[in-house]
Amino acid sequence: MGEKEMTDRENIARMKELSSKLREASRAYYALNREIMSNYEYDALYDELEKLEKETGIILAGSPTQSVGYEVVDSLPKERHASPMLSLDKTKDPEVLRSFIDGHKTLISWKLDGLTVVLTYRGGQLFKAVTRGNGLVGEVITANARTFQNIPLRIAYKGELVLRGEAVISYADFDKINEQISDADAKYKNPRNLCSGSVRQLDSRITAQRKVRFYAFMLVQADGVDFQNSHAEEFRWLAGQGFDVVEHRMTDSDTMDETIQYYAEKIRHFEIPSDGLVALYDDISYGISLGSTAKFPRNSFAFKWRDEIRETTLRKIEWSASRTGLINPVAVFDPVELEGTTVSRASVHNLSIMKELQLGIGDKVTVYKANMIIPQIAENLTKSGNMPIPDHCPVCGGATKISCDGDTETLVCPNPDCMAKKIKGLTLFVSRDALNIDGLSESTLEKFVSAGFIHSYADIFHLDRHREAIISMEGFGEKSYANLIASCEKARKTTLSRLLYSLGIPNVGTVNARVIVETMDEDVEKIRHAEREELSAIDGIGPVIADSVAAYFEKKENQDLLDSLLRELEIEKPAVPEERRLTGLTFVVTGSLHHFSNRDELKTRIQAQGGKVTGTVTSRTDYLINNDAASNSAKNRKARQLGTKIITEDEFIDMLKRKSE
Repeated sequence: MGEKEMTDRENIARMKELSSKLREASRAYYALNREIMSNYEYDALYDELEKLEKETGIILAGSPTQSVGYEVVDSLPKERHASPMLSLDKTKDPEVLRSFIDGHKTLISWKLDGLTVVLTYRGGQLFKAVTRGNGLVGEVITANARTFQNIPLRIAYKGELVLRGEAVISYADFDKINEQISDADAKYKNPRNLCSGSVRQLDSRITAQRKVRFYAFMLVQADGVDFQNSHAEEFRWLAGQGFDVVEHRMTDSDTMDETIQYYAEKIRHFEIPSDGLVALYDDISYGISLGSTAKFPRNSFAFKWRDEIRETTLRKIEWSASRTGLINPVAVFDPVELEGTTVSRASVHNLSIMKELQLGIGDKVTVYKANMIIPQIAENLTKSGNMPIPDHCPVCGGATKISCDGDTETLVCPNPDCMAKKIKGLTLFVSRDALNIDGLSESTLEKFVSAGFIHSYADIFHLDRHREAIISMEGFGEKSYANLIASCEKARKTTLSRLLYSLGIPNVGTVNARVIVETMDEDVEKIRHAEREELSAIDGIGPVIADSVAAYFEKKENQDLLDSLLRELEIEKPAVPEERRLTGLTFVVTGSLHHFSNRDELKTRIQAQGGKVTGTVTSRTDYLINNDAASNSAKNRKARQLGTKIITEDEFIDMLKRKSE
């Protein structure tokens, strides 16, 4: 590696480090209201980054010196590729791959599992980004590509550059995004689906939130650059322009096994989805001379991971009830090691598959991990077929029935009151604004309900009765179990407004619950026996909410539910602030915030000081809080029309300070 190339790489690495530090400092200052470095330090790092960008001619995506203009479109325009993007021929047999290499110097790289994107640069600027589409026609996603985490927006090379790469989302970011989705049915199935949807958004602000990264895997055009007839040199040059290039290793027929083993070990903990490897002849001219078939190029080949299969013994079928009414069979077998982890369970999906496999207790079965991730039964070697189908739901005990949809048979629970169908209510009950119990995600609640640990809301506070079973569940262990129990115990001390909200009464949100509780003197008996007229007379409640609350407590089962919870909980009365500086004032909050983490935090601050927060600007509104006071938004226009004062966060904070003096 030459001295200049080494310097360029060091500069790019430093630019990435500076960008990360500056972004973190800005987030701390504006979002968290704290400083992690002085203005002097920030300015010095900013100046250093700006200087490096000028010296290298490279500006990386997300650089604090740049502001990305977001774009919202009605549809993604289509564009035909200059040359067809062919798929790769593939194999799971190492000897077939060895035959392809056949003594040639070959680059082996990851076959990343995301969405292929073609980037075009002109005059050193990102000019265009197009998805692979069907290989002939793709969708133009230029505005979205500008928000990718790691692509350079400007490069040193000024000619026309065309390259291909894979847009991906890491497993860690995939998990974080799914954790924010409360509805289990709406969660993304895998990172590839999430990435595909993120890259093809009509609003690039959504793409920006998804932390999409781009890894270059092929240079298509860069006129005037001598790559010494080597794809490896192309990769080195792209890295020098600021691109993250897919990890690659040079190999031949003799070193192929060692190279494959390297990747096979690394994929066990690889943070980016990959479904195999790609072999590419390093000799550019030789590869071009080979041409292609109607489907595949002849200069490259895909190697897919061969499934690791283990034989084991089926011990039982657990029947897992879901909110949709489906009762799905889950095979439980003697633990086996697969792809570096211990596996003892696999979903069988439905009755048709169970019958096709002819499963029975004690059968010898082979299991594998589909795409090295999801445990599956490959084959039943003994096929006893003696597995009984339950005639009662494992959760509510009601009679089951077999449903047929085409050729597929499923087992269902028709009972509308089955607890398994009340997962959404349980999810609300444990959410942050309700009882705030960490460790009970929607998917975990589904598992616990299906396993029979939870039959009522109060059972959540007695999960310690199922310690051994929970610890043995996939995704749990001693530490996670201990954290969960500690969170349940902590939740026993709560406020009446949190409890009222947690019940999931229609139309009763956090603010309405707090208003009702405060008006009813923090007295649960007053609330549960309140008449409609009494409730609707509360300022901000009205007849619709009043009817919802009264109708809820008219049902005996709901009164019983509340009684069972009151036996488990210790209701604390919130401390009354010494000063209620905003008493009598009504606020509306809109737009993005800088000092408060979200609108709920600001609303809570206002209410704690005696103020009221509503969602609509009316003649009774005293202040509209909007950091973009000059905008022509609907709320701003309404406020100007009514003469309501529009203030920023800073002005609101100053108001609080003045009122305390």
